[in-house]
Amino acid sequence: MTDRTTVPLPARTLPDRTFDDYVPGLVETHGPLEVTESEIVAFASSFDPHDMHVDPEAARRSPFGGLIASGWHTTALMMRLMVGGFLNQRASVASPGVDELRWLLPVRPGDSLRARFTVLSSRVSASKPDRGLVRTRIEVLNQRDEVVMSQVMMNLVLRELPPIV
Repeated sequence: MTDRTTVPLPARTLPDRTFDDYVPGLVETHGPLEVTESEIVAFASSFDPHDMHVDPEAARRSPFGGLIASGWHTTALMMRLMVGGFLNQRASVASPGVDELRWLLPVRPGDSLRARFTVLSSRVSASKPDRGLVRTRIEVLNQRDEVVMSQVMMNLVLRELPPIV
């Protein structure tokens, strides 16, 4: 699923996208991903074993009134959507960081998440002109169109694709 704005979608498909395709104002929405109780517990058991993420009974007694996903799990689900639909893996060099990461609402079993990517700015690197820096606002939305997580991510993206080896 992709939202359209006045900014045209990139002419090239995801495997062919380069820096020039990530123009300011571009908005795309990808998903959905269904969140299951077993995935919430499995992720949290390995990486964030708070009771509210791993123990349904204890979670019912918590201020959240039930099991919720770790914020890091929500972030990982966003990355799956980003890599699968928005950011070309061959052109993406690295990410120098994330700003303004916020977990705004709990994510629960049965939620259906989508990620909306809005390119805020892009500029060619002064020190390495073969790539550019793309700054993107990312919002993760549930099935009620509520923003459950947001962040601003920076990505270094090549201007030309490397050959396939």
